[in-house]
Amino acid sequence: MEHRIVGPGPYRATKLWNETVELFRARMPLRKHRCRFKSYEHCFTATEAVDWLHELLRCSQNFGPEVTRKQTVQLLKKFLKNHVIEDIKGKWGQEDFEDNRHLYRFPPSSPLKPYPKKPLYQKNIIKFPEWNDLPPGTSKENIPVRPVVLNSEMWFKRHSIAIGEVPACRLVHRRQLTEANVEEIWKSMTLSYLQKILGLDSLEEVLDVKFVNSKFIVHNVYSVSKQGVVILDDKSKELPHWVLSAMKCLANWPNCSDLKQPMYLGFEKDVFKTIADYYGHLKEPLLTFHLFDAFVSVLGLLQKEKMAVEAFQICCLLLPPENRRKLQLLMRMMARICLNKEMPPLCEGLGTRTLMVQTFSRCILCSKDEVDLDELLAARLVTFLMDNYQEILKVPLALQTSIEERVAHLRRVQIKYPGADMDITLPAPAFCRQISPEEFEYQRAYGSQEPLAALLEEVIGDAKLSSKEKKKKLKQFQRSYPEVYQERFPTPESEALLFPEKHKPKPQLLMWALRKPFQPFQRTRSFRM
Repeated sequence: MEHRIVGPGPYRATKLWNETVELFRARMPLRKHRCRFKSYEHCFTATEAVDWLHELLRCSQNFGPEVTRKQTVQLLKKFLKNHVIEDIKGKWGQEDFEDNRHLYRFPPSSPLKPYPKKPLYQKNIIKFPEWNDLPPGTSKENIPVRPVVLNSEMWFKRHSIAIGEVPACRLVHRRQLTEANVEEIWKSMTLSYLQKILGLDSLEEVLDVKFVNSKFIVHNVYSVSKQGVVILDDKSKELPHWVLSAMKCLANWPNCSDLKQPMYLGFEKDVFKTIADYYGHLKEPLLTFHLFDAFVSVLGLLQKEKMAVEAFQICCLLLPPENRRKLQLLMRMMARICLNKEMPPLCEGLGTRTLMVQTFSRCILCSKDEVDLDELLAARLVTFLMDNYQEILKVPLALQTSIEERVAHLRRVQIKYPGADMDITLPAPAFCRQISPEEFEYQRAYGSQEPLAALLEEVIGDAKLSSKEKKKKLKQFQRSYPEVYQERFPTPESEALLFPEKHKPKPQLLMWALRKPFQPFQRTRSFRM
């Protein structure tokens, strides 16, 4: 039974818990043990359980090789509390599991966790303004609009562009976009991008849209320093000066001879403890409680690193600006400490990278309600953040460009042509009814030709048009709709009857024109006999 990958989606933490419990019960080796002169079948020691489960978690792509033995012990304590395991005497319900030779076994049945029933979040994404949106407080019912009649003149205006004649047009200025309109566009398109990357039909089960503040998104994009760190308008929400100084001290740790601060043995450990104490006493994790499910869902994309980075970029844009700033400064300090080879060990027997993950994972990500795997999930997320924090805490360029182009489009002047479809008041759609195949074929063949034939007859019978204008419009109609024209004028003779040739009266001949033309002198007949 392989440990399958749990992808992004709702209830991912619960799915991972159930998956781990099933694997642990199905594959944990059981054997006979002796304790206090008694033999027990089908059991295991605490140390054996820690060894086996630790290896399982480290080899799983859902958790990764960063899982520590201490975290494995914490998970087994939760297993004992939730009756996934019990001691050899049948006791359970307490987190008194220790890494020792104490014997444990599986109960006859180990209940899996049901999926929590959460209230459905808001489904409707905020709609941003469109071209034809009316100003607030205006109703379409109160605007009298006269329907446009499709006559020959209107038809000529509509089709004049196709034949190269551009009619007169007018410019329509879009109503001014307010700051609230722009913020709604940022919120709507940002959530749409996140939903697309996660591949979900809806964000309703991983994110409550009403807690997403559009002002936070806009501030996190545009109010940043040259280094990309958020600049706060409210300075009271800044990190305390002493905490910021301590973080700078460890992030820029030089040789001991170059330090200006007073030095003593263990100075760097005290500085690190000061920072850890401040972040450990935050009332809410930096990634906030209401975004917990969203970030856990993104963890399902870690096998596709590029997509995971893009998803984390968008999720971090949803953070309050003060949280995003604290996260940026903390991740930069953690990454620099891990890369600094001159940094003295901050904890005996524990690597610097592991220490960073264990110390700050809970202040970065945790659930408001108790989640049994939140420690492992937080460690997994913090590890990925440390490796990719420079990319993740950047503003996604593709999203920013797309939204700015959308806003510019809505502010752009629109060109309207007379007789365009947007000027016509369309009738309300009627209900649909099923028709027979024969009726469908008839409507497809003749449904669109009957109005065109009527329009052609109107052009033919228009007495106001001169013969020259009428011939020109008929020529245009013939080019656009040759089948309808051919049906009306099947032969050239039928077309010629529409414009009969006028016989011009012949001019009267003058009398002198009947005479023979002047002839040269001819010899007359001789009178000689």
